[in-house]
Amino acid sequence: MGTLLQNKNIVIMGLRNKWSIAWGIAQAAAGEGAHLVFTCQSEREKEETEKLTSELGEFPVFICDISDDGDIGKVFEAVKESCGVIHGLVHAIAHANPEDLSNDFVCTSREGFNHALDISVYSLVAVCREAMKLMTEGGSILTLTYMGSEKVFSGYNIMGVAKAALECSVRYLASDLGRCNIRVNAISAGPIKTMSARGVKNFNSILTAVDEKAPLGRCVTKEDIGSASLFFLSDLSAGVTGETTHVDCGFNIMGI
Repeated sequence: MGTLLQNKNIVIMGLRNKWSIAWGIAQAAAGEGAHLVFTCQSEREKEETEKLTSELGEFPVFICDISDDGDIGKVFEAVKESCGVIHGLVHAIAHANPEDLSNDFVCTSREGFNHALDISVYSLVAVCREAMKLMTEGGSILTLTYMGSEKVFSGYNIMGVAKAALECSVRYLASDLGRCNIRVNAISAGPIKTMSARGVKNFNSILTAVDEKAPLGRCVTKEDIGSASLFFLSDLSAGVTGETTHVDCGFNIMGI
């Protein structure tokens, strides 16, 4: 075991299963000595999360309704009771209604638009507001985005708009929280076969394109994202904030 995150309390929000990017980050952080705290959306997910995280150690899991500010506040009170100060937080939360991914973007409903922005973007703002109270020693907040914020990917639709708003929010939050010595950054991950990715039309064709065109000649893995996250969660990134960093085997630099 390494020591890069030794004596660091890291909250990971949005772990769903062993295929998720959040799991790759959790494995990497635990491997560097971090004490982890997890949140999930429901009682059913809590059972599954506890079973999965037991592979890493005995870490607390709290249920958090990310759409309810009051519930977010209660969860961070529980986190405070559990470990006092926190040093890092991973926001791996996003959701859109399936019909708003399968239909053309122009058909996005007002309700669907608001839902995607609320869960995928505003949740970061709400979480930062609570997390900063526990980051009394400074800290790092990391969220996840995707290149669909910059370019059109068929089937990504409203999530592309949400990710663009998320990246802009990272910059504004970094400006606000910097005075508290809290950094806010994003990793723009290449396509990975996760549960969420199943909702994107033609996802396999995106994987094929990355395999063919990425400079490293392959798709990124959750382990790659986990390793990159160590930089942002540790003191190695003490001078970095407000950034969106691509971890996609170089695919984003390529033209046609």
